[in-house]
Amino acid sequence: MSPAPSLTHTVTDAVATVVIDHPARRNAMTDTMWAALPPLLDGLAADPAVRVLVLTGAGDTFCAGADISTLGGDAGAAQELAVAAEEALAAFPKPTLAAVRGFCVGGGCQLAAACDLRFSAENTLFGVTPAKLGIVYPASSTRRLASLVGPATAKYLLFSGELIGTERALRTGLVDEVLAEAELDARVADFTRVLVGRSQLTQAAAKEFAAGRTDRDAHWAEQARGSGDTAEGVAAFLERRAARFSWTATS
Repeated sequence: MSPAPSLTHTVTDAVATVVIDHPARRNAMTDTMWAALPPLLDGLAADPAVRVLVLTGAGDTFCAGADISTLGGDAGAAQELAVAAEEALAAFPKPTLAAVRGFCVGGGCQLAAACDLRFSAENTLFGVTPAKLGIVYPASSTRRLASLVGPATAKYLLFSGELIGTERALRTGLVDEVLAEAELDARVADFTRVLVGRSQLTQAAAKEFAAGRTDRDAHWAEQARGSGDTAEGVAAFLERRAARFSWTATS
C-alpha cells in the first residue's frame, strides 16, 4: 500500500525544504495537503533557524495539480483551500524557491508561481489547466500569474490549458533558471547557501516592495537604522570577509 499523501519537511543549514509527497498521483495535492500547508508555513516562518524555504516534489515530479478524486463535488471549497495555501506561501516572510522537475501543472504551477524564484530541470512541463475542467481560475491567482509572465502568456496558459516546456517558461519568466536534471539539486543547494549568507533585512524589505506594498517605507527605514546590518556589511566588505548579519525576520 502506498503511504498516505503528505507534506514533509526538513531544516538543514538554515534551509527548510518542504516536499509534496504523493507520488502515486504525481504529487497531486489533496484537500488535506492544501489545508496543511498554511500552518506548516507559519511554523517555519516563526523559526529563527530558518532563513530560506525550498518547495519541491517527491521523486521525479513537482506537482500535477489538485487531486481531483478528493474534490467530492465541491470545487469551490477545494479552490478556497488552494488559494489559502497559495497566499500563505506568497506571504512567507523569507525567500522561497521552487525546485521543479517533471510536471508543474494546475495547482502545482499555482504553488510554484507563489514562490519568489523557480529553478527547473530540463524537460519539465508547465501548465495552468482550469479551462479543461470548466473552473474559473481565482482572481488573485490570475493576477499573480499575469504579473509573473505577462498578460499574453497568462491568457495563453489559461485559455488553452496547454502545457509548455522549459524553453518557453524561461523566456516568459515563469522560471528563473533551467538546469540539467542531474544538476538541479546541487544548484539549488548552492544558491540557497548564497541566500542564507545575505542580509535578511534586505531580503524581507525587497520582498514586500516587489509585491507592491507602499505603506512600509518608514518601517523598513527604521529597521535598517536599528539593525546594524549596514555597518556590518560595509565592515565585512572592507575587511574582505563574510558578513555576519544579525537582523532576522523573527526579531
